[in-house]
Amino acid sequence: MNIEKIREDFPLLQLKHKGKPIIYFDNAATSLKPQPVIDAVNHYYSEITANVHRGVHRMSEESSKLYEKSHKKAGQLINAKEEEIIFTKNTTESFNLLMYSLFMQGFFEKGDEILVSAMEHHSNIVPWQFLEKRVEVKLNFVELNNDYTLDMQDLEEKISGKTKLVSIMHASNTVATITPAKEIAKIAHDHNSLFALDAAQSAPHMPLDVKKINPDFLCFSAHKMLGPTGIGVFYAKKEMLEKMPPFLYGGDMIHTVKRHSSTWNRLPYKFEAGTPNIAGGIAFGAAIDYLQKLGMQNIERHEKELTKYSLEKMQEVEDIELFCPKDAEKQGAIVMFGSKNMEAHDLALALDEADNIAIRSGMHCAEPLVSKLDSEGLARASFYLYNTEKEIDLFAESLQKILSVFGK
Repeated sequence: MNIEKIREDFPLLQLKHKGKPIIYFDNAATSLKPQPVIDAVNHYYSEITANVHRGVHRMSEESSKLYEKSHKKAGQLINAKEEEIIFTKNTTESFNLLMYSLFMQGFFEKGDEILVSAMEHHSNIVPWQFLEKRVEVKLNFVELNNDYTLDMQDLEEKISGKTKLVSIMHASNTVATITPAKEIAKIAHDHNSLFALDAAQSAPHMPLDVKKINPDFLCFSAHKMLGPTGIGVFYAKKEMLEKMPPFLYGGDMIHTVKRHSSTWNRLPYKFEAGTPNIAGGIAFGAAIDYLQKLGMQNIERHEKELTKYSLEKMQEVEDIELFCPKDAEKQGAIVMFGSKNMEAHDLALALDEADNIAIRSGMHCAEPLVSKLDSEGLARASFYLYNTEKEIDLFAESLQKILSVFGK
């Protein structure tokens, strides 16, 4: 990949603040948007605008065609059928859809167990806490090894005949660990358990194939993979979607409505009530086109090189502790770190003010894990396809300079 050429597609990377370029290392929170994605949003609002699945006029037909085509593109990205792709607002809504639909279906009973990991994002913890209170299921956690990888032996010991659902992230948004999703899926299915995969931090960065991994459910967000905010994906096997009741009710998800009864629309629209984020869905299709043109394998290769380089550079910085496997083969393009001499928020603010370097700080929507590592929170640098080794050099230099001045 020609990274310098790619960077020209991102308007934000062309900006300067106080004479210095912007270094964007907050990609795990949300990615930057290339011009084709921005153009897709503008095209919808300036030349189409019409609602989907409502009219027979030209603009409504065009809107519906493009919106439906994005479902197909998202399916192709993960090797799924178009009707297995539900558009939601984000990964968090996708997990809520899963929880409420299974709950309304009566899937869980008192005494059932749900198994997650100790590094999950809040979106894969809090919905299941609702079931702890409402149905009295038991929420169990798989612990981590000393190098922050998933303790597979602990998983084997904690899964049982009572486990109805295993829900694990594919790549951590904090310690960056990549989990063996295919192996976990097999273990879950061998115990007659359903398997849900949080792919929010893997779908943007590596090739995914649901036929090979074999999850029953998979969730990810467009805004972390060059797409707009407010659009996410909930994938489920077709046979599961046919059994599950809708999460939301109203327009577009219905087939017929009478005064006291209704029937539901075909998949995937059975789960997409009301006017959707049409512009976001269409622009997500443009983002997928951009990623596919670059090649997910090429993106993964570039990010592994960046991760390896960043680990080397950051371990040279004095007064910094890394909280990750420290191995580019075991982790995604994220480095979480902290200093005993300077709080994470102060460090992030200093990097931004001194050199326009944007990182994340705090609990990272994974408080059970991060607060255990540092009660005040940690800092996180996360990389994507448009980042460079030169940017990492500037980041490491700025980090060392800040710590030497303010961290004593």
